[in-house]
Amino acid sequence: MAGPLTLLALGAVLGGGLAVAVGLRALAARRQEGRHGTLVSVDLSGQGRLLRSERFAIAGRPDELRRLPDGRVVPVEVKSRPSPPHGPPPSHRVQVEAYCLLVEEDLGVAPPYGVLRYGDGGEFRIPWDRHARAELLALRAEVSRPYDGRASPSVRKCAACRWREVCDARAG
Repeated sequence: MAGPLTLLALGAVLGGGLAVAVGLRALAARRQEGRHGTLVSVDLSGQGRLLRSERFAIAGRPDELRRLPDGRVVPVEVKSRPSPPHGPPPSHRVQVEAYCLLVEEDLGVAPPYGVLRYGDGGEFRIPWDRHARAELLALRAEVSRPYDGRASPSVRKCAACRWREVCDARAG
């Protein structure tokens, strides 16, 4: 039968082990967080740094901006959903590419990549290179053209669309 001192010692050992485990987890999280440099800016309800490009007439606030050891700044976009099993969808990738363009235009130095971080801890590096730039600028050119009437409205699609009240292509 264990005496009070034995139980006290056992409690101290278990408590110490728990404290060590919590500390190690915090260190691992800090190391993971620092992989993309030191935090420069974080967007908390519109309080982050607004990046602008007069040339491309766009602006935006990445969720985080991180400075790499070489001085370049990397945008980080945080999504609350879990990591997509087949990689980030095009809309997420293009959003990060737009932030990369904004970093380049606003700060004067192109980032090597942008980061997509998902709620379950999954991360994707989105390279910022000539291919990503070309993809983004082609998409920008496409959406800036006047509407050419190519929509194919249907009662089912239009019923669920949030723009149905103001859309000139909606189905009857």
